[in-house]
Amino acid sequence: MIEIRVPSPGESITEVLLDKWHKPTGSWVEKDELLAEIQSDKAALEVYAEAAGKLEIIVPAGTQVPVGTVIARIDPAASKPVESTLQAPPDKPQSPPPAGQKTEAPTPKVLPAAARLLEEKGISPSIVSPTGPGGRVTKADALRAIAAPSAPSVVEEQTPSFSSTSPDRQESRKKLSPLRQTIARRLLAAKNQTAMLTTFNEIDMSRILELRKSYKDRFQEKHGVSLGFMSFFTKACATALLEFPEVNSQLHEDELVYFSYVDISIAISTDRGLVVPVVRNAHLLSLAEIERTIADLAARARQNKISIEEMQGGTFTITNGGVFGSLFSTPILNPPQTAILGMHKVQERPIAMNGQVLVRPMMYVALSYDHRVIDGREAVSFLVRVKELLEDPMRLLLQV
Repeated sequence: MIEIRVPSPGESITEVLLDKWHKPTGSWVEKDELLAEIQSDKAALEVYAEAAGKLEIIVPAGTQVPVGTVIARIDPAASKPVESTLQAPPDKPQSPPPAGQKTEAPTPKVLPAAARLLEEKGISPSIVSPTGPGGRVTKADALRAIAAPSAPSVVEEQTPSFSSTSPDRQESRKKLSPLRQTIARRLLAAKNQTAMLTTFNEIDMSRILELRKSYKDRFQEKHGVSLGFMSFFTKACATALLEFPEVNSQLHEDELVYFSYVDISIAISTDRGLVVPVVRNAHLLSLAEIERTIADLAARARQNKISIEEMQGGTFTITNGGVFGSLFSTPILNPPQTAILGMHKVQERPIAMNGQVLVRPMMYVALSYDHRVIDGREAVSFLVRVKELLEDPMRLLLQV
């Protein structure tokens, strides 16, 4: 028997939530097939089969278990079940149901490779046309369904949906996930244990928008990734952080730690909550390298495939509420970091320039900082420097 144990998500984590089983107990599993998902207070991890065999589930889904606990066993010596429907006679035609009686849609039989593909894409097997023996959904069937432009997906309900016309007064409760509980604790600690202050400014995004319009197609063709705002902001912040080391620091008890490098945490929204993977050595990366790194981190974060190590050690954080339409907000610190930059929606506004009123695409930016270690002069000067670099992007290329 092969024991399936809870893997360790990180050194400081001793307990996790066994969130979901992808296979029922007693079923046959193939080597490297996805078995279960676990959630810690920092990330989600997937558990795969170490060998082919018959699965015996020991711990049910929804249970908090210590790291290292045996949650299932696989019996590789068990006989693989014969697909009985391969020898089964053709199904007899069924008579129609009596009038007024509803019929249920049959549950299709899905081969393991096809099931995994459909699950990854969120497609219900019930809408896939099977072509395999015995009416089974094959990998080729799954690939055709994924390629279909209008394939409906399975949406796991995260929050309750109530009817606005129902006269009933309803309530619904959902236990906070370990990740959401950790987010709550960290945000509360940031508010209560730091002297947080925020300074604001606004950025004329005209030149960046012009650059994107002129070069986005060639940039995409050459680098295989789109040119977004985040690479410009990451590069501008990395440049300014080296000039203002207090803003690129961490506070550990009574010691302030300075860094000769810039590791920028990028806040990414997922269906499990906010995570902040880190772009390492951002000051050394080109715009294309930054875009590729952020795209990769964001994709894996939303697929629950990002590691704990990739979310630790940032020296500064950038969060973009503008993607949700936020015009103005105050970001909360990400301890032990001492500063965080908040981006917002680009909106055309009338601006007074050289005695004229002109309409420009403007973005409000907010820098929240720990006033215990960063004075207002450094914070304001840092944000002004970021503004200069973004309003004249050539400065980023020439490093002036």
